Amino acid sequence: MSEKGANMEERPATGGREDNAETDVRRGRYPFLRKLLLGFIVISLLNAVFSYMFFTPKMYSINSDNRELVLKYRILQDRIRTLQSKLDEIRHRDMSVYRALFSVDTLPLTGIYDEYPDSKYADLQGDTYSSLMTSTWKSLDALAREAYGESLSLDELQILAKNKERMSLAIPAVWPIDRTELKAFYAFGMRKVHPIYKTRKMHKGVDLSCNKGVPVYATGDAIVEKVETGLRRRGYGKQILLNHEFGYKTRYAHLNRILVSPGQKVSRGQIIGEVGSTGGSTGPHLHYEVIYMGRNVNPVNYFNRNMSSEEYRTLMENIKYNADLEVE
Repeated sequence: MSEKGANMEERPATGGREDNAETDVRRGRYPFLRKLLLGFIVISLLNAVFSYMFFTPKMYSINSDNRELVLKYRILQDRIRTLQSKLDEIRHRDMSVYRALFSVDTLPLTGIYDEYPDSKYADLQGDTYSSLMTSTWKSLDALAREAYGESLSLDELQILAKNKERMSLAIPAVWPIDRTELKAFYAFGMRKVHPIYKTRKMHKGVDLSCNKGVPVYATGDAIVEKVETGLRRRGYGKQILLNHEFGYKTRYAHLNRILVSPGQKVSRGQIIGEVGSTGGSTGPHLHYEVIYMGRNVNPVNYFNRNMSSEEYRTLMENIKYNADLEVE
């Protein structure tokens, strides 16, 4: 056999040995990869178990931050309670000392103490500490509203302090008729049954029953804001509205005669009219209102400023709550 043929016969044998070697390498590589993958899975499982059962450095840091956050909220709540206590003391002095000193009513602040809607705190929901954060912010917002309201009240008192002497003469602090002429007293507030409409209806003033022609006095220094001389069967009939400034107005209705005119200045105790039964009235009486900052308030709170304790107690004992004298 020639040399060329011999070489051709030897090549297949060499190629077979190379294929076997490559197969052996692959067989050795696959177990290694399987072991590597299995080791990775085992390590991952161990890490997950360890993380669940033990604190990792990262988890320890997060937990520490959460504890610090809760502590800060607790401190904030304590400070809110302290400030609320201080604000309550200021409000007590405002209501029981300052306003009593100046003889003025509470400043009406409609809606200022209403809670904000829950939508304002929507961003705080869905968290482990949502309840703590929401309650804290609600308390803080309530404190801010109360502080704002009290600041408005004190601003008003500051103005009153500068005009105390003039204000003391303007506040409606006396009776609008001679008390010795009084026959019956009908109260301010919601009537159980209205004498005409037969329904519950707010009585915005007090009714002072007396004889026709009894003089009616201005209860404080004021300017005559409005005079009505109509003789309608309903309504206030002949009436006078006085503007005392400092937020006060008074109304005198169902008059028989009016002795003042719009724009006229009047002094406390000055006769401005006579008791009658005009408008929606079924008998001679004076319908008297005190209006403070646009809101009707109970005139009795002003009558007792020039009454003895015994006189005031007697008035309260004889007060009537279902007036049958008027329809307004």
